[in-house]
Amino acid sequence: MLRRALFPLALGVLGVAVLLSLGFWQLRRLEWKEGIIAAMDARIAAAPVEVPADPDPERDRYLPVVVTGALGGEEADVLTSIQGEGPGYRVIAALTSGDRRLLVDLGFVPEAAREAPRMAERVTVTGNLVWPDETDSWTPDPDGSLWFARDVGRMAESLGTEPVLVVARTVEGADLGTVPLPADSSAVRNDHLGYAVTWFGLAAAWAAMSGLLLWRSARAP
Repeated sequence: MLRRALFPLALGVLGVAVLLSLGFWQLRRLEWKEGIIAAMDARIAAAPVEVPADPDPERDRYLPVVVTGALGGEEADVLTSIQGEGPGYRVIAALTSGDRRLLVDLGFVPEAAREAPRMAERVTVTGNLVWPDETDSWTPDPDGSLWFARDVGRMAESLGTEPVLVVARTVEGADLGTVPLPADSSAVRNDHLGYAVTWFGLAAAWAAMSGLLLWRSARAP
């Protein structure tokens, strides 16, 4: 009987050990991801500075900045929707600040407000530098000023600006009718706790099934 129980016992112990190790690995990943999110949130909320002369997409990602300039009405409207607001557009505008032209993400407008003029001689935009990763091979090409994702490089080429995007947290100096959609860490996936619970649950189920198998082996003649 002992020999008959040896294999299911070894299988049960090995299976539980592997599943538990996967669960604990996900908990370590959870701690790592929470650290990344906390650092991102702290960077986003830091005191704003002037836009660097030569921003770097890696070094300056989420850098808080403030820039003052003029809006001449040149836009790229990204089709989107917001829960509770319905369909509309994310307005990416060209802002002239001294001898520089930058892209600014002014936020959301509903469908009915797309054609409303958004021009101002002087606005101050406070926000964060962002290089969104929203395009892939399935993203349709823009249709005039209508876009289907934020593509900093192509938008900059289309509007004649630097490939730099300031996602507005606040816009002061003019009422443009837009609702800012500030940069935050909500887009960072953090499913590790759910994965850990799944692995621990599988370990418990494996242990229960192994125990049942051992019990049946012990009762077998």
